[in-house]
Amino acid sequence: MAATEAEAEPTKVLEFGLGDGTYCLDIGVIDEIVDAGELTRIPNSPDHVEGVMDLRGRTTTIVDPKTLFDIEGDGKRERIVVFDDAEIDEGGTVGWMVDEVFQVRDVSPEDVDRGTTVEDEGVRGIVKSDDRFVVWVSPDVDDALAADLDDVDAAEA
Repeated sequence: MAATEAEAEPTKVLEFGLGDGTYCLDIGVIDEIVDAGELTRIPNSPDHVEGVMDLRGRTTTIVDPKTLFDIEGDGKRERIVVFDDAEIDEGGTVGWMVDEVFQVRDVSPEDVDRGTTVEDEGVRGIVKSDDRFVVWVSPDVDDALAADLDDVDAAEA
């Protein structure tokens, strides 16, 4: 009975915008949210790597999740969601450039439809919210991302 109660616990997620869509991430993998700043482009980096920035003495690789998820649309690109190094295994500090950040809210397991996304890498499910859908994504979109970031680190050296 205790396992069922634990599974029914809501998860706090951060909702953010990419193009015309709304997406969310488990707040447990996020270290902080910062304003987008000046980036240094890395030559020969993968398409999804926007560049690097200094974030309080840490070189942080900034990734464009629109490229990772093949999302169309332009946006403000105002905020960077920085992931907690201890929670994801990407080989360094990583942030996603998002158009805007909306809110943090609780998502109950019964509000998540996983049936439509079973085969989609990096998508945990679709959250039903009022009259809209929010795509719940995962920061470990692709194991190749870690290898790509290792290549960026090597280019920086």
